[in-house]
This record gives sequence, structure tokens and C-alpha cells, in this order.
Amino acid sequence: MKILDIFKKKTSLTITCLVLSAFTLFAFHIPFFKQVIKNIEGDFNGVLIAGGLAILMLTLNFFIYYLLLFAGRIVGKVILAISFLGNAITLYFINSYEVLITSQMMGNVFNTQFSEASGFFSFSFILYLLLLGVPPCLYIFFRKFSYGSVKRFFANIGIALGVIIAVVAVNLKNTTWIDRNATELGSLLMPWSYTVNSVRFWNAERKRNAKAIQLPDAEIADSNKQVCVLIIGESARRDRFSLYGYNRETNPLLTQDSVKAYIAQSAATYTTEGVKAIVDHKATDDLYEILPNYLFRNGVDVVWRTTNWGEPPVHIEKYRKAADIKLMYPEADSQYDGILLEGLKDEVLNSTKDKIFIVLHTSTSHGPTYNKKYPAEFEKFTPVCNTVEMSKADPAELNNSYDNTILYTDFLVHSTIETLKEFTDRSCCVMFVSDHGESLGENNLYMHGVPMSLAPREQLEIPFLVWLSSKDHKLKDLPEVGQYHVFHSVLDFLGIKSPIFDESKNIFE
Repeated sequence: MKILDIFKKKTSLTITCLVLSAFTLFAFHIPFFKQVIKNIEGDFNGVLIAGGLAILMLTLNFFIYYLLLFAGRIVGKVILAISFLGNAITLYFINSYEVLITSQMMGNVFNTQFSEASGFFSFSFILYLLLLGVPPCLYIFFRKFSYGSVKRFFANIGIALGVIIAVVAVNLKNTTWIDRNATELGSLLMPWSYTVNSVRFWNAERKRNAKAIQLPDAEIADSNKQVCVLIIGESARRDRFSLYGYNRETNPLLTQDSVKAYIAQSAATYTTEGVKAIVDHKATDDLYEILPNYLFRNGVDVVWRTTNWGEPPVHIEKYRKAADIKLMYPEADSQYDGILLEGLKDEVLNSTKDKIFIVLHTSTSHGPTYNKKYPAEFEKFTPVCNTVEMSKADPAELNNSYDNTILYTDFLVHSTIETLKEFTDRSCCVMFVSDHGESLGENNLYMHGVPMSLAPREQLEIPFLVWLSSKDHKLKDLPEVGQYHVFHSVLDFLGIKSPIFDESKNIFE
């Protein structure tokens, strides 16, 4: 009854907003202040920074909440309720996966399919919603409060602004510290982390999806019959491939395929930018015509098969998602990336052109449910991790399940090679390049998406594997390559003459 009486008793809007602001500060910002404490000195100035940030957050949230509820009434209540549910969900991911909520991370969220997103749900996820998201929503909608006069409104707004200005003025000398830690702190500040970074992502996406800048026309220089298959890996880190010296046998098939294993670095830590780098001709924020579109426009037969997402706009005739391939081959198993290999031979046999370029965009090592990304026969390393809460997982089990995805990747690439070996009348090439790496608990980080300035090597070091069917082409011995090598190397292999060809980014002699 006492709890119900709280809701029945009318209070002022001022008190209501102070309660909500205090709840936001204490319920959702423990990771934020852990980061603050980690980066300040234990002196008076450190206390000034921490205390100033606490007061600033409390006052700023009060300012926004008060403004929303007074001016927006029911609309303001709905917006606030959504923000508290968003805060709870965001905190769950921050605590469970040690992620930073950047624009890149929001891109990962928006580009994740429900089948993948559902893999993150757990009992803890529900608890976060019930304990931290639902109570403030109930308080907002059922607490009776008086809005007060317009005079009181302007007085409260003025006081809040005055406090904000005063705190900022006191901490002016600490602007360098704030600027230095802005990325980490901004990614942990709620609800601003996911709201502001969502806007930033969609703004970048709008620019990215604008009409692409067309590249100079290219020319097919010869009539040699060639097939190049580019396999884009998902979250595959280089140090888990036995081809690169890993002590576990994760590449038993490729070891026998005479593949060239290049040392490579990714240009990004998340799928959207990683894939863009693989199919782009240079590092740029502008949207240029990407490799499949460029080849298709200049007379190459181009096929794009995908179980993933996040690629730049692909403008070709033969763009096939897993569901499309399933319609073509009803007996195929569409649960795993093996669906991408179904009918691969037919794509080549049915082509009427000399030059064929095929992209297989996989999702094999995407977390957190690594154990669900491969068929049962590839569960070689056991026991495996069955929880989506990676921070609570047994490290050995987590590593076992991830290594099994690499074992399955080995099979997929090997199977592609075996298919191309049948085409003795064509020169064939297979490239495997990952979009980025993956953290598996190192430095308390999981998965990927850390900003490049802070990214650990586990998220940057990727495999770059190449197989050739004949001696028509030879590979250079290069100390290191990058994702931008793909564009120019494919041009060279397929005999495409282009004004934008860059020999320095060509892996072929």
C-alpha cells in the first residue's frame, strides 16, 4: 500500500525530474565513472573533474527531462520512457560485452538481422529491462505531478542553465583532459551515447548511400577465361589460423591447398567499413564505385552471394541472399554459410562471359553465439560456450567455440577451391579476406567495434589468403598487405585495364 501511495500523492514536476535525473545518474553510469576514475589523478583536480561531471550530468538530465515533460506532456512521457528502456538495454551490452557505444557500434546494431540480434538475449537482458527500464517508465506514467506555472518553468530552466555554466567554467582548465577522453566517456553517457551516435551513423549512411562517384571506364584487355572468387570473412582473426602458426589445427584442409597466407591489417573494426575497404579502390570517406559494380559495368560477369549485411550498395544483376539461393536449390541447408557454395559450379557453367567475379560474403565467426555458426561435425574443440553473456563465459569454452568457426571457415574456403579445380579450361583464383578481427576477452574486450584509435590488435589483425589454379599468375612476396589490395589485384588477375589501377596494391607479379 505504501508503494501505491507514492503514486497517488501528487508532487511537483521539479521533484519528479530531480528523481528521474538522480536515478539516471546512479543506475546507468557506473561504467562511465569507472572510466573517469581510471583516467584521473587522485588529487584535488581529479575530484574536481569527477564531481563536476556528476553535477553536470545530474543538472543536464534535469534540464532535458523538465523541458520534455513541461512542453511535451504525454509526448514527453513517451520519449522519456523509451530513453529509459534504451538506457537499460545499452547498459546490459556495456556490462556484458565491454563495448563502447560509438557511431560505428550503432551501425552494427542497425545492420544486425533479428536472427543475429536474438542471440544476445538472455535472462540477464530481461532483468536489466525489468529492474532498470520498467520502474522509471511506471513512475513517469503513473506518478501524479503538477506542472506548475510558466514563471516557475523559466525559473527552474534558468537555475539549471546557471549550474551548467558554473560547472563548465570551473572545469575550463580540464578541457584537454575531457577532449582526450571524449570518445570513451561519450560512448558511456546515457542516453546521449546511443541517441547522438545513432544520428551520426544515419547521417554518415545518408552520405554513403548517395550516388556513387563513377570511376573511369575500364577495358577488358584479353579473352582469357578466368574466375576470381572473393570470400569476405566475418570477424576472423589472423592468430586463430594454423596457417599463421596457431598451435591448434584449425586449417587442416587449407594446409594441403598450397595457399599463400599474407600478413594483413584491417582498415576498420566493424563490418560496414571493413567490407567497404575490401571493395574500394582507396581509403576514402567518399562513396566511389565499388569493385563489383565497376566490374559489372565494364563487362565482367559478377555474382554476389551473402548471408551477411552491411555492404555498400551493390548494383549488379546477380545479387543473391541466402533465401534466394534456397529458392534456387530447395534441398540446400540454409542454416549455415555452406548455403553460399550451393550451385557455385552452376554460376560458372551458366556464364557466357570470359571473366567471372564471384563474392561470397560470409557470417561464420560472428558472435556472440559462435557455437551456432557451424554444423555439428565441426565441433572439434570442446566443451563449447553456450551463453551469450561473454564476460561470464568460461574463457576456454569461448575460445573453443570460436576456433570451431575457423575450422568451418577452413572447410568453406577449401570447398570453394575444390569446386574451381574442376574448371581446367579457366585460370582460377580464390581470395579470403576478413572484414575485421575479434576480441575474445583480451583486456576485458569482446567482439569488435572499438574505435580505430583504441582498437587492440585482435580486432585489426586479419587473414588474407590466396589460392591460384595455374602458373599463369605468380604472387609477390609482400611483408604486409591490406584490404585495399583486393580491388587492384582482382583487376590485374582478370586482365582489366583501368586508369585507377595501382600497382603498389597489386599482389600479383
